[in-house]
Amino acid sequence: MSRKTNAILSCLALGLLASGPTLAADDPAIEAVRAKMGTMFEEIKPENVNASPIDGWYTVQKGSIVAYVSKDGRYLLQGDLIDLDEQVNLSERSRVDARRVLISSLDDDQGILFSPQEVKYRVTVFTDVECTYCRKLHSQIDDYLAQGIEIRYMLYPRNGPASPSWSTSENVWCASDRQGALTAAKLDHTFASHKCNASSVTESYMLGQDVGLTGTPAIVFEDGTLISGYLPPEALAARLHKATKSQP
Repeated sequence: MSRKTNAILSCLALGLLASGPTLAADDPAIEAVRAKMGTMFEEIKPENVNASPIDGWYTVQKGSIVAYVSKDGRYLLQGDLIDLDEQVNLSERSRVDARRVLISSLDDDQGILFSPQEVKYRVTVFTDVECTYCRKLHSQIDDYLAQGIEIRYMLYPRNGPASPSWSTSENVWCASDRQGALTAAKLDHTFASHKCNASSVTESYMLGQDVGLTGTPAIVFEDGTLISGYLPPEALAARLHKATKSQP
Protein backbone atom coordinates (compact mmCIF):
# COMPACT_ATOMS: atom_id res chain seq x y z
CA MET A 1 0.00 0.00 0.00
CA SER A 2 1.42 3.42 -0.94
CA ARG A 3 2.41 6.09 1.57
CA LYS A 4 -0.35 8.35 0.22
CA THR A 5 -2.95 5.60 0.68
CA ASN A 6 -1.68 5.04 4.22
CA ALA A 7 -2.03 8.75 4.95
CA ILE A 8 -5.64 8.74 3.72
CA LEU A 9 -6.35 5.61 5.75
CA SER A 10 -4.87 7.19 8.87
CA CYS A 11 -7.17 10.17 8.51
CA LEU A 12 -10.26 8.11 7.82
CA ALA A 13 -9.56 5.60 10.57
CA LEU A 14 -10.32 8.00 13.41
CA GLY A 15 -13.37 8.01 15.65
CA LEU A 16 -16.63 6.13 16.02
CA LEU A 17 -19.36 8.26 14.47
CA ALA A 18 -21.11 8.32 11.12
CA SER A 19 -22.52 11.56 9.82
CA GLY A 20 -24.37 13.17 6.97
CA PRO A 21 -27.99 13.06 5.90
CA THR A 22 -29.80 9.75 6.24
CA LEU A 23 -29.40 7.75 3.07
CA ALA A 24 -32.46 6.71 1.15
CA ALA A 25 -33.07 2.99 1.45
CA ASP A 26 -33.57 2.63 -2.31
CA ASP A 27 -30.20 4.12 -3.33
CA PRO A 28 -28.71 1.33 -5.48
CA ALA A 29 -25.15 2.71 -5.60
CA ILE A 30 -24.42 2.99 -1.90
CA GLU A 31 -23.78 -0.68 -1.19
CA ALA A 32 -21.13 -0.85 -3.93
CA VAL A 33 -19.42 2.26 -2.59
CA ARG A 34 -19.58 0.97 0.99
CA ALA A 35 -18.13 -2.36 -0.13
CA LYS A 36 -15.26 -0.66 -1.95
CA MET A 37 -14.47 1.61 1.01
CA GLY A 38 -14.55 -1.40 3.32
CA THR A 39 -12.18 -3.31 1.04
CA MET A 40 -9.69 -0.44 0.74
CA PHE A 41 -9.91 0.72 4.36
CA GLU A 42 -10.83 -2.04 6.78
CA GLU A 43 -11.67 0.49 9.51
CA ILE A 44 -14.44 1.98 7.36
CA LYS A 45 -17.77 0.36 8.19
CA PRO A 46 -20.96 0.58 6.10
CA GLU A 47 -22.51 3.04 8.55
CA ASN A 48 -19.58 5.43 7.98
CA VAL A 49 -20.64 6.04 4.36
CA ASN A 50 -23.79 8.09 3.91
CA ALA A 51 -25.44 10.68 1.70
CA SER A 52 -23.81 14.05 1.27
CA PRO A 53 -25.35 17.43 0.40
CA ILE A 54 -24.02 17.03 -3.16
CA ASP A 55 -25.68 14.75 -5.71
CA GLY A 56 -23.30 12.07 -6.93
CA TRP A 57 -21.11 12.13 -3.82
CA TYR A 58 -21.22 10.39 -0.46
CA THR A 59 -19.86 11.47 2.91
CA VAL A 60 -17.27 9.28 4.62
CA GLN A 61 -16.85 10.20 8.27
CA LYS A 62 -14.97 8.64 11.17
CA GLY A 63 -15.04 10.80 14.25
CA SER A 64 -14.32 14.38 13.28
CA ILE A 65 -12.52 13.39 10.07
CA VAL A 66 -14.68 14.02 7.00
CA ALA A 67 -14.09 13.05 3.36
CA TYR A 68 -16.23 12.61 0.26
CA VAL A 69 -16.31 9.75 -2.24
CA SER A 70 -17.80 9.86 -5.72
CA LYS A 71 -20.84 7.74 -6.55
CA ASP A 72 -18.79 5.40 -8.73
CA GLY A 73 -16.34 4.89 -5.87
CA ARG A 74 -13.39 6.12 -7.93
CA TYR A 75 -12.58 9.50 -6.41
CA LEU A 76 -12.01 10.42 -2.78
CA LEU A 77 -11.86 14.09 -1.85
CA GLN A 78 -10.57 15.50 1.42
CA GLY A 79 -11.30 19.12 2.18
CA ASP A 80 -14.01 21.48 3.34
CA LEU A 81 -17.41 21.54 1.69
CA ILE A 82 -18.79 25.08 1.85
CA ASP A 83 -22.31 26.20 1.04
CA LEU A 84 -21.65 29.59 -0.55
CA ASP A 85 -25.30 30.64 -0.58
CA GLU A 86 -25.70 29.98 3.14
CA GLN A 87 -22.05 30.83 3.91
CA VAL A 88 -21.74 27.68 6.00
CA ASN A 89 -18.80 25.29 6.21
CA LEU A 90 -20.71 22.00 6.11
CA SER A 91 -17.62 19.89 6.82
CA GLU A 92 -16.75 21.89 9.92
CA ARG A 93 -20.34 21.63 11.09
CA SER A 94 -20.00 17.83 10.90
CA ARG A 95 -16.70 17.96 12.77
CA VAL A 96 -18.16 20.14 15.51
CA ASP A 97 -21.11 17.80 15.93
CA ALA A 98 -18.80 14.79 16.15
CA ARG A 99 -16.53 16.47 18.71
CA ARG A 100 -19.55 17.50 20.79
CA VAL A 101 -20.72 13.90 21.00
CA LEU A 102 -17.24 12.59 21.76
CA ILE A 103 -16.62 15.13 24.54
CA SER A 104 -20.07 14.68 26.06
CA SER A 105 -19.38 10.95 26.42
CA LEU A 106 -16.51 11.61 28.84
CA ASP A 107 -16.77 11.31 32.59
CA ASP A 108 -14.80 13.70 34.78
CA ASP A 109 -12.77 10.84 36.25
CA GLN A 110 -11.38 10.10 32.80
CA GLY A 111 -9.33 13.29 32.99
CA ILE A 112 -7.61 15.51 35.54
CA LEU A 113 -10.05 18.15 36.73
CA PHE A 114 -9.27 21.69 37.89
CA SER A 115 -12.54 23.28 38.96
CA PRO A 116 -13.32 26.80 40.29
CA GLN A 117 -15.65 27.40 43.19
CA GLU A 118 -18.25 28.79 40.77
CA VAL A 119 -18.26 27.10 37.37
CA LYS A 120 -19.32 29.35 34.50
CA TYR A 121 -17.75 27.43 31.62
CA ARG A 122 -16.30 23.98 31.04
CA VAL A 123 -13.60 23.01 28.56
CA THR A 124 -11.60 19.88 27.82
CA VAL A 125 -7.91 20.52 27.18
CA PHE A 126 -5.67 17.93 25.52
CA THR A 127 -2.25 18.53 26.98
CA ASP A 128 1.31 17.28 26.53
CA VAL A 129 3.45 17.51 29.67
CA GLU A 130 6.42 18.75 27.62
CA CYS A 131 4.95 21.22 25.10
CA THR A 132 5.83 24.87 25.74
CA TYR A 133 2.38 26.37 25.34
CA CYS A 134 0.77 23.56 27.36
CA ARG A 135 3.07 24.60 30.17
CA LYS A 136 2.26 28.26 29.68
CA LEU A 137 -1.46 27.52 29.85
CA HIS A 138 -1.07 25.48 33.03
CA SER A 139 1.13 28.14 34.65
CA GLN A 140 -1.98 30.35 34.54
CA ILE A 141 -4.41 27.73 35.85
CA ASP A 142 -5.44 29.95 38.78
CA ASP A 143 -6.29 32.74 36.33
CA TYR A 144 -8.50 30.42 34.28
CA LEU A 145 -10.25 29.30 37.45
CA ALA A 146 -10.72 32.93 38.45
CA GLN A 147 -12.60 33.41 35.16
CA GLY A 148 -14.95 30.60 36.19
CA ILE A 149 -13.46 28.18 33.67
CA GLU A 150 -13.35 24.53 34.66
CA ILE A 151 -10.54 22.69 32.88
CA ARG A 152 -10.62 18.95 32.36
CA TYR A 153 -7.19 17.86 31.17
CA MET A 154 -6.81 14.85 28.92
CA LEU A 155 -3.26 13.56 28.68
CA TYR A 156 -2.07 13.64 25.09
CA PRO A 157 1.64 12.81 24.69
CA ARG A 158 1.90 14.03 21.12
CA ASN A 159 5.01 11.99 20.22
CA GLY A 160 3.11 8.79 20.88
CA PRO A 161 3.90 5.58 22.76
CA ALA A 162 7.49 4.92 23.86
CA SER A 163 8.21 8.66 24.03
CA PRO A 164 9.47 10.23 27.29
CA SER A 165 6.30 12.31 27.57
CA TRP A 166 4.21 9.14 27.33
CA SER A 167 6.08 7.59 30.26
CA THR A 168 5.72 10.81 32.26
CA SER A 169 2.01 10.94 31.44
CA GLU A 170 1.55 7.40 32.74
CA ASN A 171 3.37 8.36 35.93
CA VAL A 172 1.12 11.40 36.31
CA TRP A 173 -1.96 9.22 35.89
CA CYS A 174 -0.69 6.73 38.47
CA ALA A 175 0.07 9.41 41.07
CA SER A 176 -2.16 9.64 44.13
CA ASP A 177 -2.32 13.41 43.58
CA ARG A 178 -2.80 13.75 39.84
CA GLN A 179 -3.27 17.51 39.95
CA GLY A 180 -0.02 17.98 41.85
CA ALA A 181 1.79 15.46 39.65
CA LEU A 182 0.66 17.20 36.46
CA THR A 183 1.83 20.55 37.80
CA ALA A 184 5.17 19.06 38.84
CA ALA A 185 5.65 17.34 35.49
CA LYS A 186 5.12 20.61 33.62
CA LEU A 187 7.80 22.20 35.81
CA ASP A 188 10.23 19.29 35.33
CA HIS A 189 9.97 18.54 39.04
CA THR A 190 9.90 15.06 40.55
CA PHE A 191 6.70 13.69 42.02
CA ALA A 192 5.51 10.55 43.77
CA SER A 193 3.89 7.84 41.66
CA HIS A 194 3.31 4.11 41.69
CA LYS A 195 2.53 1.30 39.27
CA CYS A 196 -1.06 1.18 38.07
CA ASN A 197 -3.20 0.50 35.03
CA ALA A 198 -2.40 3.53 32.89
CA SER A 199 -4.60 2.53 29.95
CA SER A 200 -6.37 5.87 30.36
CA VAL A 201 -3.39 7.53 28.67
CA THR A 202 -3.91 5.35 25.60
CA GLU A 203 -7.65 6.04 25.65
CA SER A 204 -7.06 9.78 25.97
CA TYR A 205 -4.53 9.69 23.12
CA MET A 206 -6.94 7.82 20.85
CA LEU A 207 -9.73 10.22 21.76
CA GLY A 208 -7.49 13.13 20.78
CA GLN A 209 -6.99 11.54 17.38
CA ASP A 210 -10.74 11.04 17.04
CA VAL A 211 -11.28 14.70 17.88
CA GLY A 212 -8.90 15.62 15.06
CA LEU A 213 -6.09 17.28 16.96
CA THR A 214 -3.21 18.79 15.03
CA GLY A 215 -1.19 19.81 18.08
CA THR A 216 -1.26 20.73 21.74
CA PRO A 217 -2.69 22.39 23.67
CA ALA A 218 -6.09 21.77 22.11
CA ILE A 219 -9.14 23.28 23.81
CA VAL A 220 -12.55 21.75 23.11
CA PHE A 221 -15.74 23.53 24.17
CA GLU A 222 -18.82 21.62 25.26
CA ASP A 223 -20.49 22.52 21.95
CA GLY A 224 -17.66 20.81 20.01
CA THR A 225 -15.74 23.96 19.02
CA LEU A 226 -12.00 23.26 18.79
CA ILE A 227 -9.36 25.88 19.60
CA SER A 228 -5.98 24.69 18.38
CA GLY A 229 -3.36 26.33 20.58
CA TYR A 230 -3.03 28.53 23.62
CA LEU A 231 -5.49 31.28 24.59
CA PRO A 232 -4.93 33.59 27.58
CA PRO A 233 -7.52 33.30 30.38
CA GLU A 234 -9.43 36.49 29.54
CA ALA A 235 -9.48 35.69 25.81
CA LEU A 236 -10.72 32.17 26.46
CA ALA A 237 -13.44 33.47 28.79
CA ALA A 238 -14.53 35.92 26.10
CA ARG A 239 -14.71 33.16 23.47
CA LEU A 240 -16.71 30.95 25.82
CA HIS A 241 -19.07 33.79 26.67
CA LYS A 242 -19.66 34.47 22.99
CA ALA A 243 -20.24 30.77 22.29
CA THR A 244 -22.73 30.55 25.14
CA LYS A 245 -24.65 33.63 23.95
CA SER A 246 -24.89 32.25 20.41
CA GLN A 247 -26.46 28.98 21.51
CA PRO A 248 -30.19 28.66 20.75
